[in-house]
Amino acid sequence: MSFFDYFEIFAIALITAFVIAKAAYLQAVRRTNPIVIGRAKGVATFLFELLATAGLLTWMTEIVLRALHSRSDLFTAALRYPLIDMLTVKILGVMLVSAGLILFGLALLTFGDSWRIGIDEKNPGALVTRGLFAVTRNPIYLAFDLIFIGMFFINGTLIFLLFAVLAVAAMHWQILREEKFLSALYGEPFREYCAHTARYLFW
Repeated sequence: MSFFDYFEIFAIALITAFVIAKAAYLQAVRRTNPIVIGRAKGVATFLFELLATAGLLTWMTEIVLRALHSRSDLFTAALRYPLIDMLTVKILGVMLVSAGLILFGLALLTFGDSWRIGIDEKNPGALVTRGLFAVTRNPIYLAFDLIFIGMFFINGTLIFLLFAVLAVAAMHWQILREEKFLSALYGEPFREYCAHTARYLFW
């Protein structure tokens, strides 16, 4: 196994640990269940959340299988076609994933008790505008954009490019859904926050 293989496994393990630790803390200490996938109204929304969750788990599994050089593979040889195989690009991928992991960890801390996976219509928590959220309205989605793109740079195959494109598009759509929900929930304070804080960094 190469450095990049170990790095990918470490990244997946760290993401998993972050999510489990945060969810366990909110559940045990704050008596709040932050995982609310599947509770939103509408068949289309339910299917989107189901497919997004399945896609994320598939992506993580494929990364681990590739890193371990397993004989098993979830996709055909055509989807594993190499598009990029350059050391400099792989190093750039490591840098992007590392930045995404740091951003993700800091965002979870800054989010406090308001962090959710999905849209929580019953117990949404307080509006967070401090820390990282004063720079970008969506630090967690931005973090995962960096991680997905970085993983493509490290692996360089067609399937990881498809994962990155679909993930970025899906997260943007989720951001638009959340903005609509938050605007209705918090009203003018949220709209004023949006007027002064970028959705990503410059947009």
